[in-house]
Amino acid sequence: MRHLLLDTHVFLWSQFAPSKLSPKLAALFASEDVCWHLSQISVLEIQIKYDLGKLELPDTPQKFLPNLIRDSGLSFHTLENKAIFMLGKLPQLHRDPFDRLLIASALVKGWEIATVDTVFDQYPVQIVN
Repeated sequence: MRHLLLDTHVFLWSQFAPSKLSPKLAALFASEDVCWHLSQISVLEIQIKYDLGKLELPDTPQKFLPNLIRDSGLSFHTLENKAIFMLGKLPQLHRDPFDRLLIASALVKGWEIATVDTVFDQYPVQIVN
C-alpha cells in the first residue's frame, strides 16, 4: 500500500476543484492501492486562511470539515511531537510553517507528499504531483 500525505491545496482541489488535479494525481485518487492522509496541519491552515479572508469556502471550516473528512475516506493524521522536533533538522529553505510541518510529518512517517508546490523539491521528501 502506498501512503500519500495531502498538501492542503491538493486536498481542497480534490474536494472542490478536481479538474485542477494533474492526470497523475487524479489516477492515484481513483486507485485502491493508495492510502490518503490528511494532516491536522491542513485543518489548521484552512481555518487560519479562512479567518484571514484568504480562503473562500462553502461554509465555516468547523461546520463542514469534520463531515467532509469523515465522508472522504481519508485517514486523518494528527500532528506528532516527532514531526515538530524534525523541524529543527530541516534546512530553512521555505518559511511557510504549514508546508514545513507537512514535510516533517511525511519524513517521520516515511510517506510521500501530494503537492504541486515546487519548493517541496528542495527537501529530502518524496513528492507526487
